[in-house]
Amino acid sequence: MNNPYSEDQLVEQPAIVLLKEIGWQTQDCLNEFEYDSQIRTGREAKSEVVLTDRLRAALERLNPDATRDAITTAIEVITQSRAVMNPVEANREIYNILKDGVKITDTDPNTQEVTDLVLKVIDWENPENNNFFAATQFWITGEMYTRRPDLIGFVNGIPLVLMEFKRIDENIYAAYNDNLRDYRDTIPNLFWYNAIIVVSNGSEIRVGSFTAEWEHFTEWKRVRLNRGCVLL
Repeated sequence: MNNPYSEDQLVEQPAIVLLKEIGWQTQDCLNEFEYDSQIRTGREAKSEVVLTDRLRAALERLNPDATRDAITTAIEVITQSRAVMNPVEANREIYNILKDGVKITDTDPNTQEVTDLVLKVIDWENPENNNFFAATQFWITGEMYTRRPDLIGFVNGIPLVLMEFKRIDENIYAAYNDNLRDYRDTIPNLFWYNAIIVVSNGSEIRVGSFTAEWEHFTEWKRVRLNRGCVLL
């Protein structure tokens, strides 16, 4: 029987309800990789943090004139390993791609003409053109360790949002000190893409970036219920 006073019931589930109300799709991914699982995210391994099926669909929708090869190249650029880069530099590189588009070179198969293209990854002006998906209990494997963050918010398949929850009787500093600091070391591939981190115990919420120390996490004063604006 579920504990009615648990972190899941009092904090995580209300967060999921709120996300649904503002238009997000949601999925519990705890059993994603069990042999008889019905969960389908498009991932082949826990090390994949970008949902490429959703990303491909978004790129095709936002760039209707792009060829299939161009879309595939854009996905390869976005998802390539950045393990040798400084985490801050890797995150900045992804930020620029999301803000300005992914730059690729496309070759016409008939004329062999080479064209430089910029493909839009997120429609910042029209939020309804994007795909919003929240995955709870989402397994991620780094180089050595596997972790399971409470909730990850994907925009067009890109994991932009990380939420970590604690029980209502726990200090939310524990979400930062015990969980987020560990994630930065064990699953750094998630933070190449991360834009915002939210920690909450249901009565207190703080937001920050993956490089921020605890004193720079800001108290969340107000929640607006317009699609996409809460997390973007």
